[in-house]
Amino acid sequence: MADKIIPVQNDGRVRGLDWHWHLAQSAVEVDTTELEFALMRTFEGFGRWQSECLASVCDLAATGPENALLHIIRMNDRPKTIKDLARLTNRDDVPNIQYSLRKLIGAGLVLRKGAGRSGVTYEVTEEGLRVTEDYGALRRRLLLQAVANVPGFSERLAEATRTLNLLSGIYEEISRVAATHRRP
Repeated sequence: MADKIIPVQNDGRVRGLDWHWHLAQSAVEVDTTELEFALMRTFEGFGRWQSECLASVCDLAATGPENALLHIIRMNDRPKTIKDLARLTNRDDVPNIQYSLRKLIGAGLVLRKGAGRSGVTYEVTEEGLRVTEDYGALRRRLLLQAVANVPGFSERLAEATRTLNLLSGIYEEISRVAATHRRP
């Protein structure tokens, strides 16, 4: 059987498929919805990557967000407060952040220092330092080498970063607007 050629439009969509549904009626709505689904899939794939990479260098079964907290705590080799961690991760679920911190502390990767509401900071332990170094080395060997093999990908990553940062601000603003229109 011969391969069937599927006609594709200039925007990459297959002709004849219905791209309109309850979340997307116009072309810009379709594009926005496609981006949102791509973000969801990317977030899930990124979380799996983080978990697998960490599992390759230590015995901790951590989620992507827990792994991110470990690396953010290590960032710039300076202790971080919960407020710092929430701001740097754009999260407001402090109880979940605290749970993740207890898990990282229990694994011997993070140390809690200080007392009181504003005097508590978190930093990586010697084991946390080793794990984050090993993670970084494996990340360079696998992820960054794969990225480097895609021509022009560095420029695409820079543009994607700018776009995602802009989109993050838009989502933040419209979430505040939506909160003012919440049903009682």
